[in-house]
Amino acid sequence: MAEYLILIYGDESAFATPDPEAFNQMSKGHRVFGERNAASLRGGNALQPTSTATSIRQDSNGDFVVTDGAFAETKEALGGYYLVEAADLDEALALAKQIPMPFGGVEVRPIRVMS
Repeated sequence: MAEYLILIYGDESAFATPDPEAFNQMSKGHRVFGERNAASLRGGNALQPTSTATSIRQDSNGDFVVTDGAFAETKEALGGYYLVEAADLDEALALAKQIPMPFGGVEVRPIRVMS
């Protein structure tokens, strides 16, 4: 079994003033996903908006530059993730397709094992 990170991207502006019914449907969808796939889930969380992010980069002199905001401004921002265990990429993709994503999409990436 391998681990995969399912990154959930979405349009943050849709969450700024969400339609209560749509928000409730999405929340219910995540609860159902968690219950249905509990054996495969290793973790997951929703993230605060990109406006709360702080980015750190190292410049050519080795100094650290700390700035407010995410690394990149995009229409769809990283909003949460699930860490799952799956037999292969096809199984991880099948899990990812069950995640509610009304305002965006997901990205599936294998976890690199360092040895």
